[in-house]
Amino acid sequence: MKAAFLALSLLGQPAIPISDRVPIFNVEALCRDVSADDKASGLALAQDASECVRDETIAQQQLSSTWLTVPNPARDSCEGEAAAAGIQSYVDLLTCLQMAGWVNPAATPATPLRGASKRRNAKN
Repeated sequence: MKAAFLALSLLGQPAIPISDRVPIFNVEALCRDVSADDKASGLALAQDASECVRDETIAQQQLSSTWLTVPNPARDSCEGEAAAAGIQSYVDLLTCLQMAGWVNPAATPATPLRGASKRRNAKN
């Protein structure tokens, strides 16, 4: 009987804790929406949705390779910031971790990533 309860309690457990993997953001839909909003607003720095998805994918790949080296409190804090205001951006998450000193900014591409970042229209 105890074995049955133990087995049932383990069935609902993920193989790794949620915080031990990069969060899952729906960047395709977000990038389409952000691109459409930028173009409708007439922004000079409006980014195409495919470029946005490319930037977000690059940022997600960089996060995947360094995520477990970052302490949980920093990951949680930056994840909250990256998902603020309903915009869930891997570029914002990566930037937050870089600014906090947990991810080496030298490992990023020469061209700044804009993606769906809340700061995507800032001049570099």
